[in-house]
Amino acid sequence: MRSRDGNNYRSLAICSVILFYSLSVHASEYLISYRYVLKDLVLYNESLQISRAMQKCQGSLSQSLILNTLGKKNFKQIINNNAQKFIDFIHENGMHVEHKSQTKNFKNTSVTILTLKTTCFKVDFNENLVRITSLN
Repeated sequence: MRSRDGNNYRSLAICSVILFYSLSVHASEYLISYRYVLKDLVLYNESLQISRAMQKCQGSLSQSLILNTLGKKNFKQIINNNAQKFIDFIHENGMHVEHKSQTKNFKNTSVTILTLKTTCFKVDFNENLVRITSLN
């Protein structure tokens, strides 16, 4: 039985379900890990590993970062073009810091290691922007 308003609430509900489903389908998930090693205050090694997740990641969405794509569609190139912003973003997401210092015969040596364990990120591409959201 139809109501007098033409059942607009049902069509609105169906449209909103389709919209949210399409947003979740178009989002890609990537696994990202980062390691930065300083030895005696000199950069010894830095590595950023990015790979597409083969299975759906579980977790809740937390912080987001929005970057300009500059016309590129390759996620690794976008990260390389905005490296400093992305490194600052993952520093906020829980970097593990390990520091060792030793003095022997009046000579000081130190090693500092910053590590982001492999973390899943949801990546949404728009026309000129990409939104990167961490999953916890």
